[in-house]
Formats: sequence, structure tokens, C-alpha cells
Amino acid sequence: MGLTQALATSLAGLQATQTSIGVVAGNVANAQTPGYITQTATQVAVGSGDVGDGVRVTAINRLLDTFVQQQLRTETSGGSYADLSANFYQQLQQIYGQPGSNTTLDSVFNSFTGAVQALSTSPNSSVAQSQVISAAQALAAQLNGATGSIQALRSQADQGIAGDVQEANNALQQIATINQQLQGSTTDDSTKALLEDQRDQAIDQLSKLMDIRTSVGGNDQVTVFTGSGVQLVGTQAAQLQFSATGSISANQQWNSNPAVSGLGTILLVPPGGGGIDLIANGSVRSGEIGAYLNMRDNVLVQAQNQLDQLAAQMSSALSDTTTAGNAVSIGAQNGFDADIGAMLAGNTTRITYTDASSVQHTITVMRVDDPAALPLSNSATTDPNDTVVGVDFSGGMASVVTQLNTALGATGLQFSNPTGTTLEVLDSGPSTISVNSVDTTTTATTLTGGSGALPMFTDGSTPYSGAITSSGPQSIGYAGRIQVNAALLADPTKLTSYQAGTPAGDATRPNFIYNQLTAASLAFSPSTGIGGAASPYSGTLSAFLSQVVTQQSLAATAANNLQSGQDVVVNALQQRFDSTSSVNIDTEMANLLTLQNGYGANARVMSTVKAMLDALMQM
Repeated sequence: MGLTQALATSLAGLQATQTSIGVVAGNVANAQTPGYITQTATQVAVGSGDVGDGVRVTAINRLLDTFVQQQLRTETSGGSYADLSANFYQQLQQIYGQPGSNTTLDSVFNSFTGAVQALSTSPNSSVAQSQVISAAQALAAQLNGATGSIQALRSQADQGIAGDVQEANNALQQIATINQQLQGSTTDDSTKALLEDQRDQAIDQLSKLMDIRTSVGGNDQVTVFTGSGVQLVGTQAAQLQFSATGSISANQQWNSNPAVSGLGTILLVPPGGGGIDLIANGSVRSGEIGAYLNMRDNVLVQAQNQLDQLAAQMSSALSDTTTAGNAVSIGAQNGFDADIGAMLAGNTTRITYTDASSVQHTITVMRVDDPAALPLSNSATTDPNDTVVGVDFSGGMASVVTQLNTALGATGLQFSNPTGTTLEVLDSGPSTISVNSVDTTTTATTLTGGSGALPMFTDGSTPYSGAITSSGPQSIGYAGRIQVNAALLADPTKLTSYQAGTPAGDATRPNFIYNQLTAASLAFSPSTGIGGAASPYSGTLSAFLSQVVTQQSLAATAANNLQSGQDVVVNALQQRFDSTSSVNIDTEMANLLTLQNGYGANARVMSTVKAMLDALMQM
């Protein structure tokens, strides 16, 4: 090797070492910088033939385990979902009250039933009557307050979606901008690495908000998709659109049909235009946004349904009376007469019959005062075996009969109106069908109806009858509107006096109230999440309330367990990722010593070559 070649080799070594030292210095300086990935300089030998000309730095790379990185993003999304869900469940638990406290929902209900029981033993006691009224008001207030708190949580979730959508848009735009900067970029490797760090930080932030996956292409490009495969960003970013609702009521619910939806949806608008409803197609399943959506549209809606069903069934149990029809025979036809004149919207006439194949059927005829709500679905009742027929009563009895014959004529049932408000249901003759029973359920509207039933609770100032309108069932949000009947507040003696001349000390009505509250078996809607569509939950009010409290407690515990498990997984992956990608000062110092020694060796070679050249020149 000649002196000139030795000089070139040592110079190349000095330059490569200097570049590597600069990389180490950058690593140390950014050791505490969030999202910074350790950089390394790749050195390769260069030369011609069998003689080496030295080394040079061909690239500055990041120490990145992409597999662990993708795992970490997936679990980060799940961890954000679990953390937010656990937080909401904790707040929901506070609405039901601290277990063991006398302010919990079940304790307040038990206080109400206890006051009624005390009244049944002392019906003419004004003190006992006042205590029942007070306990009823406390229960109504508890249901009102719980409804307000649940809807406040839904509003909080709605606002959370709005905030996260804005944050997601910022991250998407940042990713697109960096993709554009890196596409065909002539910037040095160190600057590229820093840009990639910034892009990874934006993707990491996006993974906290929603479940995503990434695809790496040529020219240092990264494309981001939702977990379901909808593209979010490449060299151009899609835009997420969402309009927060503000204050939400129980009647406002999300629907895939924008014309009937009461809440905002998340619309993905690609760069080329158009739009994709990310909620309707289930594209957001995890991350903070996924948790907010689940709380706003599922968990909290179901919690409200539970309160509404409790309030509705309690009101109906105290105010509704079922009267059996009278058997009639006209020639060869048999059936029943039922007076339907007292039916309110939502009240029903129930018909059971056996067909020619000995199969028994049940038909529920429901009064509907809003024609826009027709036809009704079978879910209008809790009996999965029911056929529900909604009838508009506004046209009088002749219209009612016509509607029923049109809707049910194929069954073999024949409807008529022999007199007044009587509905007559007959079979079509021997060897066809057999009408087994007809009964009518009506809602008491006065406190002196001559029976134990009374409208103790009302929907604001109107009776609760389970009416269905085009806006939905009366039961939706009823827990927020339930109150003690104003007429009962004005005259508590009506807790025992159910008609003129009721004997002093008559316990008929208190006993009826107590029995309905504690012993009557009621069917609850599957929308409560307790029981299913094929087998709705049936039980007493207290048993249902116990199921609600237990279910919510178990759900909160499960959410906490999921949070703990996700935290362990995320922390373990983060440590594994940091072990290879984060700056290790000890390692960098060792590398620096090695580079300094190499730098010194190359410098000594140059110094020796210089001395030899000087000596040669002097010769």
C-alpha cells in the first residue's frame, strides 16, 4: 500500500467515524425525547480489487422492531378502550349508589315497599299515609336523578367523540404531510429518520383513538387503515366528520338511518369525496373512540332501559286491571265479548285461540293513537310468541272492527261490534278454530275507580299506559319523567279510599299495592339486557332490581379486570419495544469509546503518513 492510499484509507475512516460519533451524540442528546428511536450508522468496506480503500457510512438506520411496534399499537388501542370503559363503569356504579348505603336505588325501593307494608297494617293512619307518599316521592326522585346522570354520561361520551375525532384528524394530516416529505426526498438519512420518528408518533397517537393497521410501501411511505380495512391516510389524508349533539336525552339514540337518528355519526370523507359511515359499517371497534361509542350507544342506553322498565312496570302493576271477556254463542259460532271503551293508547286486548291443527296462538291488539306508528312490530310486547296488531281507534268502533277483520281475517277469527264499545270475537264455525279467551287490560286514570288499582305514578301529568307513537314507546326515558300523582299528593287518604263509602281501616288498596310491588310476576323487555328475546325475564320488581344491580356490578368488575389485564400487556410490550428502540446511555457510551479509539487510530495513521511524506520531501 502506498502512502497516498494509506492517507486516503485513514481519511475515509476518520470521516466514517466522525459521522458515527455524530449519530451517537444525537442519540444521547435525544435520550429523553418522546418517540425518538435509536439511530445507528451502517459502515461498509470500500475498495478496488484485493486492496481496501477504507470504509464509508452508507445509511443511518433506526433500531426498530416493526413486529413489536405493530403489536404495541394494537394493544394500546385495546388498552385505551379498556381504560375509558372502566372509568365510565365506575361513574355508572356511583349512580346506583354505594352498596350498603340507604341511598342506593334498591334501598330506596325497599323503603317504599316497607312504608306500604306499614300502611297495610294501619290503613287509617295519616302518618303511615304520609310516609308512603314521601317514600314514593323519594323513589321517583331517585329514578329522575339516575336518568339525568346517565344522560349526562352519554353527553360526556358524545363530547369525547368530538374531541377525539379532531385529534385523529390532526394525526392523519401529520402522517400525510410526512409521507409527502419523504416521497422521493433528497434529505440526508438522519433527517429522514427524525421524520419517520414524528410519523410513528402520529400513528401511535392514532392507535390510542381507534383500532388501526399499517402497510409499509416503497419510498418510505406508510398507509394507515382502520382495523376493518378502510383507508385513512396515504400521501393524502381522509377527513373525519362528527357533530356533537350537546345535551342528550333518553329519547335521542343513534340509528344507521340518518333520517331517524337522534345522534351524530362519524363520517369518513376520502380525499376524492364521498363518505363512509364508520359507525354503521362497524369500522371503529377499539380505542377511545370505540369505547365512547359503546358507552353512548349501547351500555348507557341499556342502563337507561333498565331504569325505564322498572318505572314502567311499577306504574303499570299499580294502575292496570285485566278484565276477562264474557263467553258468547251465536248460532254455531262461539267466542267472547269484551268492553274496550276504557282502553287508552298502549292498552291491549289479548286473544288466544286454537287452530284446526290444535296449535294455540296469541294475538295482542294494542290501541294506537298515532297512525304514523303503524304497523307495530311483535317487539311491542315482551311475549316472543305474540302476534301484535296495532289499531287506530280514532275512527270509532266500526273502524276498529274493519281493521281487525282486515288484519286477522285469514286466521278464521271474526270481529264485530254488537253494541256500544263491545268488541265481539267469534270463531268461524265448527271444525275450524276455537277461541279460548279474550281479556282486556286498561289503565286506571282516577283514584276512586272502585278497586285497588290506582295511577299512583304518572308520566308528568298524564297517565302511564305504555303508549306507542312514531317517536317510540312511552317507556323510553320514563324513569326521568315519573312522578307521584299530583291528585294523590293533594289527598293521601286515597291510598286507602278507593271508592265512595270505603270503610275506615279498609286495607284493600294498601294490600293490593304491596302485593303488586313485592309478589306480582311481571315480564320485562329484552332491551334491558336481562333475559333474551326468546325468553324475556319474568319476576317481581324487587327481583328485577336485584338483577339490575348485580349485572351492573359484574359488568364494572369485568371492565376493571380487563383494564388491569390490558395494562399488563401494554406495559410488557412497551418495555420490550423500549429495550431495542429506546436510547441506552451505557450502550451509547461504550459505542462512543470504540469510535474514539477508531478515530484515534486513523488519526495516528494520518500523522505517520504525514511524517513520512515530510521526510520524503526533505530527501
